[in-house]
Amino acid sequence: IDAMDRVDLKTINLFKRNPNINIMDVTGTAHYTFPMRLNVDPFGNYDLRMALKWAIKRQELVDKILLGHGQIGNDHPISTANRFHNANLPQREFDADKAAFHYKKSGHSGKVLLSASEAAFPGAVDAAQLIAASAAEAGIEIEVVREPKDGYWSNVWNNNNKGWCACYWGGRPTEDWMFSAAYTNDTEWNDTSWKGTESSKRFNELVIAARAELDENKRREQYHECQALIHDDGGAVVPLWNNYVGATSKSISHDEKVAANWDMDGAKSAERWWFA
Repeated sequence: IDAMDRVDLKTINLFKRNPNINIMDVTGTAHYTFPMRLNVDPFGNYDLRMALKWAIKRQELVDKILLGHGQIGNDHPISTANRFHNANLPQREFDADKAAFHYKKSGHSGKVLLSASEAAFPGAVDAAQLIAASAAEAGIEIEVVREPKDGYWSNVWNNNNKGWCACYWGGRPTEDWMFSAAYTNDTEWNDTSWKGTESSKRFNELVIAARAELDENKRREQYHECQALIHDDGGAVVPLWNNYVGATSKSISHDEKVAANWDMDGAKSAERWWFA
């Protein structure tokens, strides 16, 4: 073959040894998430959500799950590849003390269930186990539930029988498209069921207002606030941005800049690539 998408990261060093293969490694809009559904107990509890967000060693996930081919996430879905990414939002890091504080304040006791399957993304079960291990340092007990691949997207993801699970998003090239796909009240793919809070109400108002805003600076402020609202109040744990990693033979040529909004040069490889 002359082109391959989503190279297995465990074998990428073998590919790099072959002088006839080029590796593409692009930071884009794709991200791995662990959505908590607010309409499923105990995730409607703000302090429990905050406890779990502070209980994750994000760089460890990048190192061990992505083998370095990605970057840490900040619990919102807008990447550095997006036009209005909020770079001023403080990065959430692992903090056992803050996690323990919020966990105690939540009043929750007992295990927190986290469903995961390789159907969600490669290494999802291992990632869930790493989250459980780091949360234990804050006194939070997470039980990883291994779900079958078959029916995962129907029976586990976006399902009120499962409050917390592993998920993959390819992302979207614009902020409005991403927000409207997964976070607004009117989308069926609102996998966190983030509704009914003051922050979610404000978020939905901002998304609608930003669509008609012609002043770019005001629009940037609106989208920055949207990211902060999800980061602070939403049910999305977004610890990882996975790179688009592909491989081509030396006979394939393309422009130096490769699109970051989807696999295979923004799904435009058939139009943009040629045989040298």
